[in-house]
Parts: sequence; structure tokens; C-alpha cells
Amino acid sequence: MKQGIHPEYRKVVFLDTSSEYKFLTGSTKYSEETIEWEDGNTYPLIRVEISSESHPFYTGKQKADTVGGRVDRFKKKYNMK
Repeated sequence: MKQGIHPEYRKVVFLDTSSEYKFLTGSTKYSEETIEWEDGNTYPLIRVEISSESHPFYTGKQKADTVGGRVDRFKKKYNMK
């Protein structure tokens, strides 16, 4: 592997700003903002707008599309099966 061309891989904390959910993981993202984690160490902080904690698909609050497509509406309108 060539030296000096790859970003630094390190542990960072991601903060979901909509739910205040935080998790520690490895990443190459860079941030000057830091946070002290539960283990007493300081890590870079990356703010994100959505995570598995607040995304409707993972929380079960996703809306189901019950209207149907054009073909379904056409068949319903003309009582076709």
C-alpha cells in the first residue's frame, strides 16, 4: 500500500442531532470538534442529522403507501380485478 495517500482511520463519535443519540465507531471523517466519551478518552465529534435511532425505517414509524400506483387506481375505478 502506498504511504501518505490514505486518510487517517481513527475512532470518532457520531452524534445524531435530532435524537441526541451518540455512538463510537471507526471512521476517516475529520472534525476539529471533540467530545469526551464514557471511557474517559477524547474523540473527534461528527454531527449527523439522522441515524438508526431517528430514521423512520428503523424506528417503525415509516408510513406505508396504501394508495397504490396508477394501474391499481385504474382497476379499482373500473371494478377490474
